Amino acid sequence: MFFVLSKVFWFFIQPINLSLFLCLAGIAASWFGWRRLGGAAATAGLFVLAICAWTNIGALLLRPLEDRYARPLPPPEKVAGIVVLGGGLEGAVNLARGGYELNAAGDRFVEAAALALRYPQAKVVISGGSGSLMLDGETDAATAPRLLTALGVSPERLVLEGKSRNTYENAIFTRELVQPKPGETWLLVTSAFHMPRSMGLFRRADFPVVPWPTDYRTRGDEGFALFDDDQPDSIRNASLGIREWIGLAAYRLSGRTDALIP
Repeated sequence: MFFVLSKVFWFFIQPINLSLFLCLAGIAASWFGWRRLGGAAATAGLFVLAICAWTNIGALLLRPLEDRYARPLPPPEKVAGIVVLGGGLEGAVNLARGGYELNAAGDRFVEAAALALRYPQAKVVISGGSGSLMLDGETDAATAPRLLTALGVSPERLVLEGKSRNTYENAIFTRELVQPKPGETWLLVTSAFHMPRSMGLFRRADFPVVPWPTDYRTRGDEGFALFDDDQPDSIRNASLGIREWIGLAAYRLSGRTDALIP
């Protein structure tokens, strides 16, 4: 139920859809003679779109999350396994064409391949099922072996977890699958902005992991600015930032993490 509600809620609240729904509500209200209400709704919709497209509000939302965890220095000498969270592959395209097309979060898999070369004895765990309610696509756990073996990772090292639909299930199902032993070092690879929520959930699942963030979306020195990036990237960052903060709040309120920003 949590998974379904989260997807439905996000469908309505993500900036592009919210802006459109507000404008449509404004048109409908004006049609029925509620012109002030209609004008207010349409203005709010345009305001949401303008803030997300023409300012760097998205980067400002993402930056504190990306700065929360850094890679360990020095890196661990011995690593038992590398856990890579899904979300970096184009599932629908890969299902149709049989390739391994990457999306904007594809750095997760590039970094995983680099770590696999650095730690040749470590297992490489791909945790990622289908996170979509409607779109049919290949899971990252199904696609990743084609990509990683093409990059030189032995297939015998791969451990595939393809049931999880969100980060909570990533943590639960991965721990059940690999059964980490006391004293082992496991690296967690995911997007830097997603690392705080991921660390909180893995800790709650009693799976101690070492953060290895990648896929940074900010420079780290942003202040508020207008027209700091092109509009599609600004909207994308705003959507990511809003979704991640909502996710942090939802998991904290539901008791799945022990802090708003773990």
